Amino acid sequence: MALKLEEFGLSGSDAENVCYLRDLADANRLVNVMKSCSGGNAVVIGGGYIGMECAASLVINKINVTMVFPEAHCMARLFTPKIASYYEEYYKSKGVKFVKGTVLSSFDVDSNGKVVAVNLRDGNRLPTDMVVVGIGIRPNTSLFEGQLTLEKGGIKVTGRLQSSNSSVYAVGDVAAFPLKLLGETRRLEHVDSARKSAKHAVAAIMEPDKTDKFDYLPFFYSRVFTLSWQFYGDNVGEVVHYGNFSGTTFGAYWVNKGRLVGSFLEGGTKEEYEAIAKATRLQPVVEDLAELETQGLGFALAVSQKPLPSTPVDGKTVPGLVLGKSLYPLHATAGVILAASIAAFAYWYGRRRRRW
Repeated sequence: MALKLEEFGLSGSDAENVCYLRDLADANRLVNVMKSCSGGNAVVIGGGYIGMECAASLVINKINVTMVFPEAHCMARLFTPKIASYYEEYYKSKGVKFVKGTVLSSFDVDSNGKVVAVNLRDGNRLPTDMVVVGIGIRPNTSLFEGQLTLEKGGIKVTGRLQSSNSSVYAVGDVAAFPLKLLGETRRLEHVDSARKSAKHAVAAIMEPDKTDKFDYLPFFYSRVFTLSWQFYGDNVGEVVHYGNFSGTTFGAYWVNKGRLVGSFLEGGTKEEYEAIAKATRLQPVVEDLAELETQGLGFALAVSQKPLPSTPVDGKTVPGLVLGKSLYPLHATAGVILAASIAAFAYWYGRRRRRW
């Protein structure tokens, strides 16, 4: 369920022009309020998924938007500062204003119960015709407290999405499941995880003997304005950016403990998105970050096009591809030496045959 302002000591959620996005009723209400505010002002509280996507929709519907959030940049849980800067500049080109590093303090409400201004902790006052609140969610687990094992704010489940009561399955945002690829338990908040975990749970219920453990590759995406990005894996470790951040196609890799663990791409084709997904799942070894930056998207494309051998390491099966420093000069030298050796052997063998 969406976090409400009252949980932060604020009031005003019941105002008719303050909108959340928790369910279909909220979505319908948001659309109606937007229609009544065309040409007016909107304040979006929050700089995450809900905030960014709602802001884009408001702009498309000819509403002036100001975004307010406490972080240093938008999508702080996922984006690097460099990636965030690209999207913020794009939003600014569409007329969106950003107020960062502060939070909502209070509302000014008129005699009709409508919010007419948003007051911020830094002293700013933002006149507005509507407010959209997107400040996060909390899994609704209150029904199961004391009955099921809870972990990471959700319901702990097995690889087959069974809870501590084997007759109860949990899927979506509320499920804390073992993420096989990363070797840890995670709770993911995205529609893709919700859909695929639900499908897997149904399979585990209907055909338990034929259903393996849920092996999910974390996947997040968004499409706003003419932009479209996808992210796979985990955003931990060292970041390597690549591509043209002044253009339309760019991305980033995350390398942790010498392996590729996360990939981001903006403006890719279907084949390119599939390539970064495959590369992330394979987690190839990366020894040279500068070489990875040089290869950029080409690295993921190369990995995806070649079947990689797997070799057991410490009891685990890992990909056999290694990206290290360029070895072209060494390879060329070795090739010349090998060719010369073969030629010399052929000459010697030919002379001996004539003697026989």
